[in-house]
Amino acid sequence: MGSTYGKIFKISTFGESHGVGIGVVIEGCPSGVDFDTDFIQSELTRRKPGQSRITTQRREADEFEVLSGVFEGKTTGTPIALIIRNEDQRSKDYSHIAAQFRPSHADYTYQVKYGVRDYRGGGRSSARETAARVAAGALAKLLLANFGVNIQAYVSQVGVMKLDKSYTELDLSETENNAVRCPDPAMAEKMFTYIDDVRKKGDSIGGVVNCVIKGAPAGWGEPVFDKLHAELGKAMLSINAVKGFEYGSGFDGVAMLGSEHNDAFFIDDKGEVHTRSNHSGGIQGGISNGEDIYFRVAFKPVATIMQDQESVDDKGDIAIVQGKGRHDPCVVPRAVPIVEAMAAVVLADFYLRNKASKL
Repeated sequence: MGSTYGKIFKISTFGESHGVGIGVVIEGCPSGVDFDTDFIQSELTRRKPGQSRITTQRREADEFEVLSGVFEGKTTGTPIALIIRNEDQRSKDYSHIAAQFRPSHADYTYQVKYGVRDYRGGGRSSARETAARVAAGALAKLLLANFGVNIQAYVSQVGVMKLDKSYTELDLSETENNAVRCPDPAMAEKMFTYIDDVRKKGDSIGGVVNCVIKGAPAGWGEPVFDKLHAELGKAMLSINAVKGFEYGSGFDGVAMLGSEHNDAFFIDDKGEVHTRSNHSGGIQGGISNGEDIYFRVAFKPVATIMQDQESVDDKGDIAIVQGKGRHDPCVVPRAVPIVEAMAAVVLADFYLRNKASKL
């Protein structure tokens, strides 16, 4: 399975939704990085289930244990292994789908590929795996903080409810002040009510998470196949339920003329090179140019809904899948720290790769 990401700062996640636990092995992290356990735990707490009535009611503390790679509060340069033990799995909630394929889940494709699948909560395909990514991303954030890199994601859209402001017009410090993680308080309240209404109907809804990276210097990224935006796209599209990724002007850029879209360079008062606009999203030629890097990630409606759905079983017979268990009616509020984590892992890897690009 493709459970490893990165070239130098490399993460490998393991575990299943209803197994003993989930975890991550991080290789390539330099020695001497302050291992701030409180910060890492706070990042996991942002993602954990049971945060409000618009998230799954599974109760997991998501407290992590360090198995290796840390000594006296600092990384040692050796592989770092972290584990998060499962505490509130209810496998009986899934016994009714042991032989059924849930619509839009990975049940059928896993069965075809491996000939066996863990039906308890989706096993390896469960979004619970992303907790391990958040732990790794928190360490990547601690590494990047040494260079003034800041990563901030937020919910910009739920269903058709969409913020009409860019990140430069928003107070992103408001993001963590509501359950939806939308930095516009008025819109956040409307989104919360909408998601709750969808939940009460036994249905689900999708949304969009925006992410802004400030402080990344010019020069991070690789030409041709390992472009910075390509790796960010790969990282985001590896997250459960993600259906789309765009950076900079994205699809809206197709309606602009080149004379409108080009980002003109200038020299500021400090003698530094900048651009007057940022349709490029901070990346040109696959390499960061020093401006803000920003992108959007689209999440589909959660596949598990509390309604009966027609499907088939592993014998090829028609089956009715009953909606049971504890699930998010909308994934985007808890996806915010996951998006940040994967962005941090990508940037940490490119930081280390860039150190080998020239004498």
